[in-house]
Amino acid sequence: MSRLQQLQQNLQSILLQKQHLESEQLETERALEVLKKANDDEAVYKSAGSILIKSTKPSLISELEEKKELANTRLIVLAKQETRIKENLKEAETKIKEMLRPPATAGQQKTDTPK
Repeated sequence: MSRLQQLQQNLQSILLQKQHLESEQLETERALEVLKKANDDEAVYKSAGSILIKSTKPSLISELEEKKELANTRLIVLAKQETRIKENLKEAETKIKEMLRPPATAGQQKTDTPK
């Protein structure tokens, strides 16, 4: 039972991580769209903690594309982990159901009563 709970918690954690990464990836894609529309001579900035630092458009595009690629790779890894955990969960649930199921009878019941 504790294995089942652990698997469920792991699955929940992976799903939350995936959701966070998908949100981050969407935000990165939007930033890339806006940045690509900007003129080459416009000043562009990136955030570093609580401050903004002046940068160049090509440099920021490169950074954002790398960030997007990294998020995509992490999403692929998380999807594989999710699949594996779901399979393990299914196996654990099947084992638990088998343990809770009464013993199968093949038409004959054994009795231990003396004759």
